[in-house]
Amino acid sequence: MEGDDKSDCAGSTTRRRLCTCSKDDFLPEESFQSWGNYASALRQTPARLLDRVTSRSSLEAELEVKARSGGQMKRTLTAWDLMWFGMGAVIGAGIFVLTGQEAHIHAGPAVVLSYAFSGLSALLSVFCYTEFAVEIPVAGGSFAYLRVELGDFVAFIAAGNILLEYIIGGAAVARSWTSYFATLCNHQPEDFRFEVNGLAKDFNQLDPIAVGIIILVCIIAVMSTKGSSRLNYIASVVHIIVIVFIIIAGLIKADPKNYRDFTPYGARGIFKASAVLFFAYVGFDAVSTMAEETKNPARDIPIGLVGSMVLTTTIYCVLAVVLCLMQPYNEIDINAPFSVAFKKVGWGWAQYVVAAGALKGMTSVLLVSAVGQARYLTHIARTHMMPPWFAKVDPKTGTPIIATVAMLASTAVIAFFTDLEVLANLLSIATLFIFMLVALALIVRRYYVSGETTEANRKKLVVYLTLILASSTGTAMYWGLSEHGWIGYCVTVPIWILSNLLLWTTVPQARSPKLWGVPLVPWMPSTSIAINIFLLGSIDGKSFVRFMVWTCFLLVYYLLFGLHASYDTAKLYESQGKALRNVEEGTAGDGGSAPP
Repeated sequence: MEGDDKSDCAGSTTRRRLCTCSKDDFLPEESFQSWGNYASALRQTPARLLDRVTSRSSLEAELEVKARSGGQMKRTLTAWDLMWFGMGAVIGAGIFVLTGQEAHIHAGPAVVLSYAFSGLSALLSVFCYTEFAVEIPVAGGSFAYLRVELGDFVAFIAAGNILLEYIIGGAAVARSWTSYFATLCNHQPEDFRFEVNGLAKDFNQLDPIAVGIIILVCIIAVMSTKGSSRLNYIASVVHIIVIVFIIIAGLIKADPKNYRDFTPYGARGIFKASAVLFFAYVGFDAVSTMAEETKNPARDIPIGLVGSMVLTTTIYCVLAVVLCLMQPYNEIDINAPFSVAFKKVGWGWAQYVVAAGALKGMTSVLLVSAVGQARYLTHIARTHMMPPWFAKVDPKTGTPIIATVAMLASTAVIAFFTDLEVLANLLSIATLFIFMLVALALIVRRYYVSGETTEANRKKLVVYLTLILASSTGTAMYWGLSEHGWIGYCVTVPIWILSNLLLWTTVPQARSPKLWGVPLVPWMPSTSIAINIFLLGSIDGKSFVRFMVWTCFLLVYYLLFGLHASYDTAKLYESQGKALRNVEEGTAGDGGSAPP
């Protein structure tokens, strides 16, 4: 097929283009073949945008796009691999850095409650991700799930924030790596950064070591997924040993007096800290992107995802308790809290053990993040919303080398300049936004199948989902604007409960999961929506401004390039009998047939 020849390569051509590229690797679609074509495409932007907003992908289409990478990812991972990937992806900079920051500034010893609340939110999201990963086992993760259930346009906006999440998350971890490396070398956490007075505050601490560790992780990630898994397994085992040491040694040096003032900043401080500490749970969604490389997704993904999240939340809560028992909350160091805490209580030698363990943990986070973010970009590029050059999979290693290098190069640039607090808040917004969309998509998946769901039930679904979102948003806004009020909750909370009750009792589910499903639908995903929106309401205004700037950039890119590339690709495959479903045409349950 001519279209495939332009956008996809095989055999020797694939190998050649991993090193070299041409214009057709980036913009092979019909709209970009000439300036005249591009001008014509821009004139059709409103009609094309309407088409993409109302178009949904299908399971068959998502499975079919795997062929566009020019190579297949190898199915080598088991539940054991995924569990350790999940642990390695999550336990890192969050617990070893942000625990001290949030205990010191926002929550005090009650930071353990902040971790528990964030953990509950993350666990609910894990359930949603697990059902999708089992039912749609492709490398696209939440991008693929949203594309199937909420359409191309919503999926693209989410995709941009997914990529942002991974870039700034990796940058934050890399900068934290530098802080603990400095303590391991018996220096202050900031000693290995260089301050440049000419740059703006929060962007003037240059960190070359963070760039170096990202380059090292990149080399490992492109070599082999199974090899990355083995290295992550070894690092995670060492990491767990160090965590056990911290817990036991920390309890030996514990002083119960430090827990007398348990909630110095009140409930608002707890939830504000919880919003920031959600950063500590970011990364588990990377495991869902490995469904394409999992031997038995139906069995392995639920065990790997849910198991790793339960263990992680437990570890976080225990470590938070230990840290606040060792030191008064207002004396905790915000850069390397555990290392400095052991030094303050007289066990100077222990700070080196802690620093080494933290470094191993953060290296695991960087490695798993590198694996996950490359697979997100690969699947996005398969749809041509990003240049298809990024979708190439190397036939020798079975890894997406180009996507890995591109994402980690961007991560290195951000890590070189940007302060951890700026990164943590922006990351939390992007992540909570995506997790909210995934929970919403799960409800849509269960209750709406075109051709089976009646028009009356579809309208009820839309009304109830609107009320769930509105009441959740209202609760978050009232929390943010009214410090001591309670009347608003008497309106928003009953509306949320009634909306779920009516959805549960009056709208029949149109689809049941074939292999593994979230229990208590719609209550569980709806609770995930409410908690994620509530936590969004606890993040500072400057971070939302940065988030909106990024979203505007995404919209400009989409209207100028992504929209026309994905539209041309969809129409090409539609002409070959692989059409995307269109909601307005009422074909949203049929899907395109897979290629022969």
